[in-house]
Amino acid sequence: PEVLLHSANILHRDIKPGNLLVNSDCKLKICDFGLARVDDPNSQAARSLTLEVVTQYYRAPELLMGAQEYSAAIDIWSAGCIFAELLSRSILFQASNPLSQLDLIMDLLGTPDLSDLTSACTAARRYILRLPKRRPKLATTIWSMSQTVTEDALHLLEHMLMFNPKQRSTAASALSHPYLDEARLRYHSCMCTCCPRPTSSAYQHQRHACLQHQPHLMQQHHPEPVCLTPMSDNEELAITDVHAARLKLADLVMRINQLDPRNRTMPLLLNRQAVNFRGFLKTPMMPPSPASLGAAR
Repeated sequence: PEVLLHSANILHRDIKPGNLLVNSDCKLKICDFGLARVDDPNSQAARSLTLEVVTQYYRAPELLMGAQEYSAAIDIWSAGCIFAELLSRSILFQASNPLSQLDLIMDLLGTPDLSDLTSACTAARRYILRLPKRRPKLATTIWSMSQTVTEDALHLLEHMLMFNPKQRSTAASALSHPYLDEARLRYHSCMCTCCPRPTSSAYQHQRHACLQHQPHLMQQHHPEPVCLTPMSDNEELAITDVHAARLKLADLVMRINQLDPRNRTMPLLLNRQAVNFRGFLKTPMMPPSPASLGAAR
């Protein structure tokens, strides 16, 4: 999901376990875009981005150090914290305040180089430079929490949790890491829609090719969609009020509905038998159509 967001020039700015939805097929969706913003690299306008974003336990060091500008790398840091949580079964950086949060990060990653502090505010840079030098111990800490962690897993984690945002993995590079090869293999062996299933007559013949030639298949059936028309600052600025947001959302839903061939025979519909349907019609979330009102009476 982050590949799609970042390719669309969107920063989520609140990646955390509570905002990740996973279904029984292990398909993951990101929710809660209340803090999301467009990050248009071609914009000439001066950006004003608040630092009060991301739940503290998953907040990147550049945010904690008062950086004037930040990028999609803050989302990668948050994802790295969640990855560490999956490996160790505990929150990696759990402090009571932002300053203690920064101290915890340096305890595990070590003291950053001066070149890693170029985006930090003066006070944060001064605070870090006067502290005793600390050596990195992320790998030993994770290994002490879980004996099943592999070297590939640690390698990926270390690249997602680089102190310097410019050296941090991108969403695309993280997904191409060898650590995920086995998971990708399992996905294509029993869960994907691009490979023949056991009920297919061609299954036995093509299954081996599906698994052996996975790079070709992955290129043909990319696991992560990429936005071909990234959002610009102008599109974000055009949403000036709730009504404009409703129209934008309605247009998006219609376009998504038309792109899926399944919706030509079974279009997306509201469940009028739902317990909360009448209450939904009365909410200001989306003005109900006259047809919907008539059907509900």
